[in-house]
Amino acid sequence: MPQDQQHPREKKDQEVINVLLQEEANPHNLAELARLRIRYHNFPGARQIQNDLDLLLQQWKLTEEQLFEQTRLFHETRQVYQRITGKSAQDWS
Repeated sequence: MPQDQQHPREKKDQEVINVLLQEEANPHNLAELARLRIRYHNFPGARQIQNDLDLLLQQWKLTEEQLFEQTRLFHETRQVYQRITGKSAQDWS
């Protein structure tokens, strides 16, 4: 059985998740949850993060399919994330 890996963004992502666990579902928080679900999908490790992401879905009474449907609508109709101007480098995290 392969050994679990540590994701390079695991520490920062856990900080984001800890905040999400204390907040309500809103467009920005749902987008963050969807982004993190995609990042950790099938990742061989980060079990605590994956468990916390499942817990958030339960807490907000959503399935993963409902989450992705809602966030697709948000991205189609409004800007969920602010663009950072004046920076030449892109943050792909």
